[in-house]
Amino acid sequence: NITQKRYAVASALAATAIPALVMARGHVIDEVPEIPLVVENSLESTSKTSSGKELLAAIGAYDDVEKAANSKQIRAGKGKMRNRRHTIRRGPLIIYAEKDGLEFGFRNFPGVEMCCVDRLNLLQLAPGGHMGRFCIWSQAAIEKLDQIYGEGEGKKRIPTCAMTNADLARLINSDEIQSVLNSKKDPPKVYPDKRNAVSKVDALEAIDPFAAKARKEATEAMRKSKKEDRLARRRGIRKERKQFKETGKSFYSQVSQQGSVCENGFALE
Repeated sequence: NITQKRYAVASALAATAIPALVMARGHVIDEVPEIPLVVENSLESTSKTSSGKELLAAIGAYDDVEKAANSKQIRAGKGKMRNRRHTIRRGPLIIYAEKDGLEFGFRNFPGVEMCCVDRLNLLQLAPGGHMGRFCIWSQAAIEKLDQIYGEGEGKKRIPTCAMTNADLARLINSDEIQSVLNSKKDPPKVYPDKRNAVSKVDALEAIDPFAAKARKEATEAMRKSKKEDRLARRRGIRKERKQFKETGKSFYSQVSQQGSVCENGFALE
């Protein structure tokens, strides 16, 4: 959707003007005098690498270039065999209005990219989906934004703010809003569940400890009597089995006695 892409570019542009987001993205801007950083139009005619280095050092942006250069390393995985052997962090993004040899002056710096203000790229303004790219603007480029975005014929419409004051906590706690709100209501009282003292011993103990103790003793005595009956029944079964076991042993020993097969001859009765 073209509108959504345009709104995304506008949001990414707004994020480049917030120092906290720029620093959170990892850019080194300790020596940068201001964000967004706008320099003279002579930036667009910088055609020598030495001149570009002097310009970046003068505005305090060369530390970010060195950070990007030191981050170069071999890619993990099979991508190193597919023409993308190294990875490197992103450095400053130089945005210009007219290109007058600019590409020759900054193309040798690792991590530095260039983009025309008429063709702002979302992948350069927010690499990896992380907003807050460190941008260096030329004076003509920053002035041309008013001709590209805004209300009017031929201009790109940008999203309007839903709130003029984004401090929601301050709005809620303001006297104007607090004066028309209802007073704080007490939560409904929560009553504990009623427990039946007839079936629950702990409930009976809270009412009558002596009756609860008597019930516990009766329950324990009943448990012991049931246990004794169960043991007596098991002992009787074991005793009866032992009696049958002795009878079986005597019968097996009797029928297992060896005898002479030919003691009475071979005559059949």
